[in-house]
Order: sequence, then structure tokens, then C-alpha cells
Amino acid sequence: MELGLNLGYWGAGNDADNLALAREADRLGYAVVWAAEAYGSDAATVLAWVAAQTERIDVGSAIFQIPGRTPANTAMTAATLDTLSAGRFRLGLGVSGPQVSEGWHGVRFDKPLARTREYVAIVRKALARERLTFDGEFFTLPLPDGPGKALTLTVHPVREHIPLYLAAVGPKNLELAGEIADGWLAIFFDPTGSDDSLACIRAGREKAGLTMAGFDIVPTVPVVMGDSVEACADPVRAYSALYIGGMGSRDKNFYNALAVRMGYSEAAQQVQDLYLSRDYAGAAAAVPLEFIERTSLIGPPDVIAERLRDYAAAGVTTLSVAIYSGNLEERLETLRALPALLAQAGLAGAE
Repeated sequence: MELGLNLGYWGAGNDADNLALAREADRLGYAVVWAAEAYGSDAATVLAWVAAQTERIDVGSAIFQIPGRTPANTAMTAATLDTLSAGRFRLGLGVSGPQVSEGWHGVRFDKPLARTREYVAIVRKALARERLTFDGEFFTLPLPDGPGKALTLTVHPVREHIPLYLAAVGPKNLELAGEIADGWLAIFFDPTGSDDSLACIRAGREKAGLTMAGFDIVPTVPVVMGDSVEACADPVRAYSALYIGGMGSRDKNFYNALAVRMGYSEAAQQVQDLYLSRDYAGAAAAVPLEFIERTSLIGPPDVIAERLRDYAAAGVTTLSVAIYSGNLEERLETLRALPALLAQAGLAGAE
């Protein structure tokens, strides 16, 4: 199991700190550093900046929003980043949610699975430098009865195959990730309760005539080290509440639905009610401690080392950590401690 670093969203006032974390992760031998986007900073620009100031670590989008770019533009960006980074780019994609898709990008959030399937097919075809033609439900290239021409990508990526990941939460999307992607970007991953999710991934792999060999399972996991589990949970509460309560509408929130499937129906409803009424502190306080313990690495180092074994046993291949607490030096100390804890747990990973 390798280690990765998730920087989250850029532009929150800690950009210099995030760059320092990325450079230290590079020095420590972490496998990949990820950047996210929603309706603020874009991930591509951040990754180009990070790649220019690191040497070995891969840079990955977690995620590029499918409604925010045409598939051809995503292929252009992926090829450019792969070239600029000397073959260190990983392409993570996701459908986002209905509020962002329709409210920010002006793209209807309909049939997301079918749209994703077409989108990935076009991206792969473009990156393979095939002449770009496609006749689908959502995308037609070139447009008929016009001057459009079937074109070929002029940039030559460093690698013949750029790894492609899907962010997936629901069962059908998980199966799709297993079928058409090289890896899964997971959120709120419980290593001791992940059998159903992984079964969906395996079903997709089997559908494509593939095994789990080489498929990268990449959960983003908040990390806070300290003597008190309860105190360590506090910095993670706002993050959990944002997704369970605020990432989506009342009727369509994938993360809320995930919490329900994990057995937190009543708490998920309470967190959402409080968040949508703008009681953000109350929503954070309503997130069950048990939920945070199951989906984070919190507490003393020995406890975290033992939990790392759980992630490895669940089949996680790249553990992507998000360091949620402390000043820069304290966050760097956490970053430096994790490879040693991985070794303490008897697991291969970052050096």
C-alpha cells in the first residue's frame, strides 16, 4: 500500500503551506499528490504549479468535473499535464452533483452514468491520438451537417496510457468505475465495512473481463494525530458535515445517501437539516464520532498504525491522506510520521 496526499481545494489561504506539503511528500517518496475543484480554483492549474516544483511524485486530479469541460478539452489538459510533468499525471474524473452541474456549469444532470461512459470513451480515444469521431447520446463528433472535421490530438503524451480514475459513491457508479477506469477515488471509505462497495467494483471488472490486478483503490482519508480520539475528531467534523449536509440538494446528496447506507440514517438527516438551515456548527457537532472513527485516521500513532493494516487488508492500494489539523510544522510532522507508521504496520509503501 502506497501513500498519497490530497491537498483538497486551493485558495483557502494556505496555498504556500500546501505547496510545502507537496514538496515534502515528494521528498518522502509519497506516490501521488491530488488537487480538487468545485466552483473555485481549478485543479489543472494547481497541478501544473505543483508539478513544476516537485521531481518524482505523481500529480492527480481528484477530480476534474465532467460537466465543466468537453471530453476533448479534458484530453488536451491531460496530455499537456503529462508532458509538462514528464509522465507523472493521473486523470481523476467525476460527475460532480446536480447543484454544481446545473447551477455553475449550466449542464443538465441527467443520466450521469451514460454520460460518464461516453465521456471516458472519447477521452481515451483522443489520448490514443485516434481521429476523433463519436456518435453517442450526449456527444456527437464532428457535429453533423456542418464544417466540423474529425481531428487528431497534436500533443504526444509521455505515456501511451494515462491512468484514469473515477470518483464514485453509489453502487452503479462503483460498478462503472470497475468496468471502465484504472482506479477508484473513494470518500468516507470504511475499511472494515467496504465489502459491498468493493463487490460493485469487482462486478464491473468482471463485466469487462478483468480482474482486480492493477486496479488502484484510492480513498481520501482525513488524518489527525493526538492522544484523544475525541479531540482529534473535531477538526474533521466540518469536512464531514459539508459533504453529508451540504454537497447537494435535500433530495439528491450522494454523500448523505452513503452515510444512510452505512447505518447513520437518523444522524445523516439531522446533519443535513442543520446544515441546510445554515447552522454549520450544529451540523458539525451532529456528525457521529463513530462515523469519523470509521472513515478517518485519528488518535495516537499506535492506533493509526493498526488502522493502516485495516486499509491494506480491505484492498486499498494508495492511501491518500488529507491532513486536517495544526500549523504547517505540525502538518509536516504528521506527513513525515505516516511512512514510519506504515513500516511499523508491516506494510510496503512510501520510504
